[in-house]
Formats: sequence, C-alpha cells, structure tokens
Amino acid sequence: MPSEIAVEKKKLKNPPLELHYLGDRVLRQAAKRISKVDDELRQVVREMLQTMYSKDGIGLAAPQVGIHKQLIVIDLEPDNAANQPLVLINPTIKQVSRDICVAQEGCLSIPNVYLDVKRPEVVEITYKDEYGRPKTLKANDLLGRCIQHEMDHLNGVVFVDRVENSLTLAQELSKNGFSYQAVKPVV
Repeated sequence: MPSEIAVEKKKLKNPPLELHYLGDRVLRQAAKRISKVDDELRQVVREMLQTMYSKDGIGLAAPQVGIHKQLIVIDLEPDNAANQPLVLINPTIKQVSRDICVAQEGCLSIPNVYLDVKRPEVVEITYKDEYGRPKTLKANDLLGRCIQHEMDHLNGVVFVDRVENSLTLAQELSKNGFSYQAVKPVV
C-alpha cells in the first residue's frame, strides 16, 4: 500500500539528511526495531524521501543516512507525482521464492557502481506503514529486488557484499574511488 505522506518530488540543493558511503562504519551496524510510530517518525520519513529524491534514488534505508532504525522508503516512479512512495517500518521477510534472478543493482551509498546481484525473484514481507498499521506485501521484479536490497541495509549488508564476480567488483569500486577492503562478502 502506498504511503499517505506527501512530499514534493523534487531535487533539493541541500537535502535534509546526509548520505553515508561505502567504507563508513555506520552502514555496517544493524538497525533497531521501531517501537513507536508517531509524528516524529513521520518527519524522518519525509526527510528520507526528500533526500532520496534529491539524490535520484528509488529506495533508501535509514542506516544510509545514519539513523539506526528499521525504516525504508521506496518510490519506483520518482518522476510520477501521482505515484505514492512505500514506507516500510520493521519489515520482516515471511517468504522468498526458490526462483533466483540476476539483475543489475546500484546504491546511493556507492554512487556510479552498478553490478549484477542474485536474489530470490519473489519476496513476501510483513511491515507497518507510517501509521503503525500492519501490512503484508508480496513483490517481484524491481519492487521485490528493491525491498531485498534496502532490507539488507537494515542488517548492515551492502549490495556489493553479494556480488560474485570479485574481479569486476574490485575494478568498479576502484574506478569510483571505493576500497575493495570495505566489502564484506555474504556467503
């Protein structure tokens, strides 16, 4: 279910939150569950959306902006004002498909690096929306991939940790000013 939080989808010269990049310890810390959904949290959601739109993203997890809470915002159509973003609070994976697909991923915390990642094709999650209402969502394609990518951030995992071609990974990271030492492969 799309969010009811209204934020103008535009680039701000100075987004309200600061992104953290690969190599920053902040990205490796597990996020804490959110116990209270209130106006203060909804304000954080607004600021996360404004930051995501300003950086041309389609998804943003709270740890990427230094907030260690299980909170994700997603908008696969940032250029469509009518499309409402998705807000996921305390998301939990209930089920994933056995079918695996490979697709290219990128990340606001690792600008200009796009690499192939294997993920389950379909994911089913439970979460709370921005008003604390419990929800269930089954997603595939880009939305399913985006949810899994952002949920990894809540556990201190970055998409490059899942890249299997280490040579290509090392080359792409180096070309864009990131250290291969910052990668923590997920087995």
